Amino acid sequence: MPGKDIVVIGTSAGGINALQTLLAALPAEFPAAMFIVLHSSADAPGVLAPLLDAAGPLPVTYARHGDSIEPRRVYVAPPDHHLIIVPGKVELSRGPRENRFRPAIDPLFRSAAQTYGPRVIGVILTGGLDDGTNGLLTIKQLGGTAVVQDPSEALAPSMPLSALRHVKVDYTVRLAELAPLLVRLAATPADAVEGGFAVPEKVKIEVNIARENNAREAGVWSLGEPSKYACPECHGVLLQIDGSAPLRFRCHTGHAYTMESLLSEMDEVIEDSLWNAIRALEERAMLIQHASQVHEKGDRLLESAEETQRRADLVRQAVLDTRAADSNGTSG
Repeated sequence: MPGKDIVVIGTSAGGINALQTLLAALPAEFPAAMFIVLHSSADAPGVLAPLLDAAGPLPVTYARHGDSIEPRRVYVAPPDHHLIIVPGKVELSRGPRENRFRPAIDPLFRSAAQTYGPRVIGVILTGGLDDGTNGLLTIKQLGGTAVVQDPSEALAPSMPLSALRHVKVDYTVRLAELAPLLVRLAATPADAVEGGFAVPEKVKIEVNIARENNAREAGVWSLGEPSKYACPECHGVLLQIDGSAPLRFRCHTGHAYTMESLLSEMDEVIEDSLWNAIRALEERAMLIQHASQVHEKGDRLLESAEETQRRADLVRQAVLDTRAADSNGTSG
């Protein structure tokens, strides 16, 4: 009977140090294959895999499309690509962003659960917001094991807290306890499921969307009902996914958000719009000031320029006040 030999890990802020600590403590004979998603931007320099490779005895490389899954090896999602697990190998895709990221954690977790069910160990480490929670829930639903870093020691506790809030996790551990736990779990036979494990149709749809399948042809319309909200990325109508934990949305082109990530994205869009408004107002004030120097109604124009600048200052102060409130935890 196969063991729990597929370990998937998701992390974000503070994740590099956490991963280095974990890999330094794992033995060279660790029998599982490990897959890692750490949130990164599309233009990230691609140094994560070498950093982690130097941390411990297990070989760490960026995953390549079509790589065979091998034990005692660590696969890292490269920048701007989802990491997907299919039978016996890995795939890379540039499917729609989820929770504002590509790579995102949920596509990795869902695809691992769909492919290997009870053999999967899902691990959520330090990070902001709540990417990975729904994927970890899927791992549990399909017979896998859920592990979460103790939020009290996480540099960014939001991801672990979200997982604990929505998933009945099997283990909540401090980072120093994680490597021994994984060694023990990897040596444990996976629970046999009579007749195999049934993958919900909605999981299949979301995995196929992550694999770059056309979202409409994949069945996105069956995931839920149209909401009142528009996708911040493509401006299509967002579907509210039925029965999802945490509350999630997906548009007809495939972009996916939890409520938290959607609010965060909207906040950024609003702030960008406000800064554009400040720029436009200040440019108008400068143009009017210049015109006042050559126009016969210069005094009246100067008054108009001063009023325009006052409006710009009010918008600027509103932006700065909102930032201050967010940093003090009084907003969002």
